[in-house]
Amino acid sequence: MSQEADAGGWLRLDPRMLAVAPAQEIVRFIPLLIAAVIAGGRGGGQWWWLFGALGAVVGLGVLRWLTTRYRVTAERMELRSGLLFRQHRSVPRDRIRTVDVTAKPLHRMFGLGVLRIGTGQHERGRNGELTLDAVSSAEAERLRAVLLDRSTVAPSTLDGPAGGGVELARLSWAWLRFAPLTVLGVASVGALFGGVWQLLNEAGFDVTDIGAVRGAVDWLTGRPVGVVIVAAAAVLLVTGVLGALVRYVEAWWGYRLTREPDGTLRVNRGLLTRRSVSLEERRLRGVEVDEPLLLRAGRGARLNALATGSGSGDRSALMPPAPRAAAHQVAAAVLRTPAEQAPTTRPLRRHPLAALRRRLVRAVTPAAIAVLAFWAAGARHALPYWPAVAAAAVLLPASVLLAVDRYRNLGHAVAGEHLVVGSGSLVRRTVALRRSGIIGWRVSRSVFQRAAGLATATAVTAAGAGAYEVRDCDLTAAIALTRS
Repeated sequence: MSQEADAGGWLRLDPRMLAVAPAQEIVRFIPLLIAAVIAGGRGGGQWWWLFGALGAVVGLGVLRWLTTRYRVTAERMELRSGLLFRQHRSVPRDRIRTVDVTAKPLHRMFGLGVLRIGTGQHERGRNGELTLDAVSSAEAERLRAVLLDRSTVAPSTLDGPAGGGVELARLSWAWLRFAPLTVLGVASVGALFGGVWQLLNEAGFDVTDIGAVRGAVDWLTGRPVGVVIVAAAAVLLVTGVLGALVRYVEAWWGYRLTREPDGTLRVNRGLLTRRSVSLEERRLRGVEVDEPLLLRAGRGARLNALATGSGSGDRSALMPPAPRAAAHQVAAAVLRTPAEQAPTTRPLRRHPLAALRRRLVRAVTPAAIAVLAFWAAGARHALPYWPAVAAAAVLLPASVLLAVDRYRNLGHAVAGEHLVVGSGSLVRRTVALRRSGIIGWRVSRSVFQRAAGLATATAVTAAGAGAYEVRDCDLTAAIALTRS
């Protein structure tokens, strides 16, 4: 569906949003609709206020379409919206860092998408974003090309892979084994279960009326506490694994990472909600390989981009949880280095043993305080002695192992044009940062670091977290980094 601009070059949102916007609002009102149906059934069908609310939702959608305009000039992207409270937002095109196109199921039914233009600024709007909800898929692709200021654009749609690009990675179903090794599955299931439980309670529905639930409750009644705990843990584990698998498939279905002819890295993914994220390569400052504890145990990792204006989270994700070797291989491809010379696999320079002592002190001290507190409580007969014994047997060895692991993962290296920094234990991180993207250095030394002959060199950059620390290296190495 083509659009015509007015005399000033202003365009409206796609008129098909008039069907999508009310449907989206109705979905949000589903809990209220259920409550209204129950209340209406009990109160003689007085639902007039509900139909009035739905009419208002439709009217607001029409009003938003009538009052929203956007245009792209040679220098700026502009957006006007609002009736009583008019807004005119304007962003210089040279500050645009990312273009994110998302299409939820309702949008896909009508061939629409939501275009989010990221600037990396936080002082205006939501993280400096301009959002067009909704435009046609063809218009979203046109705007992506224009806003990223490239003359050649690979044809692409939200429901198909980008054409003409060089493929760097695509989804392998063997990677699905890494889905249960993330904590998001259990968290998602817990949040969903809690929300459904609350909704049913508010609707006056007793969950125990369900035969399977009633049978489970009857079986657990009178059982030992240990059996109940084991059964609950088993249910949580199974549902968590299933939830993680479902979430992984929905988020990464059709995943494909390509290097486009227009100078961007493009990630396409999603089953129900399709998403296309474009990052300009000239804004790329490096990559980060993350290995959370569970993923690390399964030899898995995640790969994120460090690009100016991309921030963190889903927008910076370059690939799903995958084999560690695959993450390093894709990191090398993204950084345009041979796979065998991937900066993220370079051996790191070990830091002095004084850094190990600092980690031992930091990790063991809290555990020792906890053991002494339990022991003191036992001496005063406030608690039995077994908590102190258990804490000494578990916390102290665990803290020592944590400190040693943190030291083993600590290090740095200069690999060609990249600075490589390793750190962490519960989440081991390896950052490969382009030295040309470092805009400044800061060397700091605490009282304890001076006593141990150590220093922390911080590389300041406009990408990712904004600063990356080479912690507890010797002072000579810290100064050498600032001069490299």
